Amino acid sequence: MATDRSDETLRLRATLEAIAPGTALRDGLERILRGRTGALIVLGSDKTVESIATGGFVLDVPFTATGLRELAKMDGAIIIDREVTRILRAAVHLMPDHTIPSEETGTRHRTADRVAKQTGFPVISVSQSMQIIAAYVGATRHVLEDSGQILSRANQALATLERYKLRLDEVASTLSALEIEDLVTVRDVAVVAQRLEMVTRIAREIEDYVLELGTDGRLLSLQLEELITGVDAERELVIRDYLPGGKRSKSAEELLTRLEALSPTELVDPASAARVLGLGNGEHLDGAVAPRGYRLLAKVPRLPPTVVDRLVDHFGTLQKLLSAGIDDLQAVEGVGELRARSVREGLSRLAESTILERYV
Repeated sequence: MATDRSDETLRLRATLEAIAPGTALRDGLERILRGRTGALIVLGSDKTVESIATGGFVLDVPFTATGLRELAKMDGAIIIDREVTRILRAAVHLMPDHTIPSEETGTRHRTADRVAKQTGFPVISVSQSMQIIAAYVGATRHVLEDSGQILSRANQALATLERYKLRLDEVASTLSALEIEDLVTVRDVAVVAQRLEMVTRIAREIEDYVLELGTDGRLLSLQLEELITGVDAERELVIRDYLPGGKRSKSAEELLTRLEALSPTELVDPASAARVLGLGNGEHLDGAVAPRGYRLLAKVPRLPPTVVDRLVDHFGTLQKLLSAGIDDLQAVEGVGELRARSVREGLSRLAESTILERYV
């Protein structure tokens, strides 16, 4: 059931992208609104759609915004292809299964709701009386809003993201310093994981706004990208650094999924994050833990991921990595003298700069 819901969310996002400002379909929908007429538009056609569609005209002509507007003047639904490149039929009478439950009261909206549920294709309803555009995708109904309203909410979310990102940078910097000093506790790791997940959730909300804004969301998209660059990589590195039992890859993905599943209330509790990360039952948040060194090694320039994995597998902990000499590093496969010196110098510089940032 969760998978079905996820698929529906993806289909809704794809539909919103197809009707975002700047697209030909959105231009056509706005022309219909300005013309004070209604419309019922099915985005796709197959045998199921054909079985509930009667009458009308078979057109199969290239899609244009003006063409959509003119056809909307006639009674009946308009059927276009899923890629929004051709208008297939117009003035069609749709007769979906009347036993499909619907909470809609208006005839057009109720038909749109039932057709979307029965066919699986997105259906767009333009209300003549209420002057709104609603997209029906599966069991989901999404009413399109004015770009100004969406931008206002998006900018509020962006301001929140900026504050959370500042706090994330602070706790991540503190964690790095504690890792170098070998003073990391479960609480320190849980707090960073919390902040990373919070930032990710806010960013995803803004991504939805960007998608719905279309061309109106370009500046917002640039601001978002600047703020969250590197956050996804940092999430995985934190998980891999503290995975219990030395597991990686698939287990790291599983823990990230479990972290994403936490409710907002659970997420603000460090103990809940600690339990999800496998760092005990959350009762001993001040217990000591040791990082493997993925986060710090990721900051060493020109160090391939395969070499990072070998270094971590060979030394086991960050402290052993920090105390390793050039000869010790050269003992690792793929690490010659030049790379060993680069790693040694890179780790030393990172250690010095991190400690200076913490205490100066």
